[in-house]
Amino acid sequence: MAPVVTSVSPAQGAPAGGTNVTITGSGFTGATKVKFGPNATNFILVSDTQITAKTPPGTGTVQVTVTAPTGTSTQNVFFTYAQAPVLTTLSPTSGPTSGGNVVTLNGTNLASATSVKFGSNSAVILTNTATQITAIAPAGPPSSVNVTVTTAGGTSNALTYTYIAAPVPTLTSLSPTSGPTPGGNTVTLNGTNLTGATTVLFGPSPATILTNTATQITVTAPPGTGPVNVTVTTAGGTSNALTYTYVAASVPFLSSLSPTSGPTSGGNVVTLNGSNLAGATSVKFGSNSATILTNTASQITVSAPAGPPSSVSVTVTTAGGTSNPLPYFYLAAPTLSDLSPHLGPDTGGNTVTVFGTNLTLTNAVNFGGNPATALTVVSDNQLTVTAPAGSGTVVVTVTTPGGTSTAASGNPYYTYLGAPVLTSLTPSHGADVGGDAIVLSGSNLTFTDAVTFGGVPASFSAISDTQVVATSPGGAPGPVNVVAQTPAGNSNALPYVYDPS
Repeated sequence: MAPVVTSVSPAQGAPAGGTNVTITGSGFTGATKVKFGPNATNFILVSDTQITAKTPPGTGTVQVTVTAPTGTSTQNVFFTYAQAPVLTTLSPTSGPTSGGNVVTLNGTNLASATSVKFGSNSAVILTNTATQITAIAPAGPPSSVNVTVTTAGGTSNALTYTYIAAPVPTLTSLSPTSGPTPGGNTVTLNGTNLTGATTVLFGPSPATILTNTATQITVTAPPGTGPVNVTVTTAGGTSNALTYTYVAASVPFLSSLSPTSGPTSGGNVVTLNGSNLAGATSVKFGSNSATILTNTASQITVSAPAGPPSSVSVTVTTAGGTSNPLPYFYLAAPTLSDLSPHLGPDTGGNTVTVFGTNLTLTNAVNFGGNPATALTVVSDNQLTVTAPAGSGTVVVTVTTPGGTSTAASGNPYYTYLGAPVLTSLTPSHGADVGGDAIVLSGSNLTFTDAVTFGGVPASFSAISDTQVVATSPGGAPGPVNVVAQTPAGNSNALPYVYDPS
């Protein structure tokens, strides 16, 4: 049986030949010839299943065959003569001696690069296509070196890359020039040639680098004591030293809170006044941490955390310690259970009694969106107000430092009524002994609560918003005024005549 070729490794190489390959298959015993396309080459028979060979020169993709006394292999196993890579440009063409910068190599036949060399040093390949490679430049001494790319097709032409010694960094100022012994504050270093800082030392202790440009670095200062030298180290060396002084922080002191109470849900802004408050690391309401919004040496604003109805101690902690406590009261939100009355004139001005709980610290009562006036707190469960003008049916709400009541329970609804108006009486006269049914027509009559004939109350029934039926009381012969009354006030008067019996 003729030899069988199953694979060749590697499957590509340079057109000049000379690539060491391993041919795998079977029936190789007694092999007399190995060809790459039309070109034969020297080979070593390793075993019946393996041959090693060195490729002859060639181009394109060619079939690999093995000939033995039993015949020649016919399998479609191919070897590709790859084209040599060509470099056209580098960007940038120079960089620091420390390396680490990204360099873009453009050209042709760059796919599957096995190495990128800067002189004798290998670069780390980041991306690789047929026309472009990006690589991280290795370190190198101040000099110019050849950059080459190697693929299966060989090694490219060389382009020049220059290593430039980085300038020594210089510090011109620190801000601030002092800070607390526990560190943790932000310090800004100004100067030149600060790019790529690898270390910022406060004495022997490294700081945490936050931002870094050529002219400025910000760091978090480490702990320390006394005056220390601050230096910056880059690829160009270590800078001159500037002095930074560690100062023992003063214990913070609280003088006042505003407000001194708030809702159990938290979320309200509380202002803390005092001294030595700069650099606060926490503000506690009891055991709960508040969110710090602003912070100066004399004032802190926070968003209060949630807490149960109670009094808690508010404290501030800085590098200097924990402050004296001040009391803060968590207040349950008010509830509103009922009103008296629930009806009133749309012009407002009437007195309404509000019933509920947690009303002692009420600072506002609203009828819909309109504020009531003449607020008087009677007890924790009752208050009175003068209703504002309004219309329709609205929800009455009560606001305290503990929050604003909701309409979830009770009957906090108030209805505004238009003033009653009478347009006619039918009939408009009757016997002086009374007992006649009189129809009062008009508007806004639904909530009629009294009808009088010359000031004398009559029995009545409100039929609709436009009609009331009243029974005339007795009266002296002659005309009297008929008036309808509702929670919105008295109507206009219409004349009714008592006929002598």
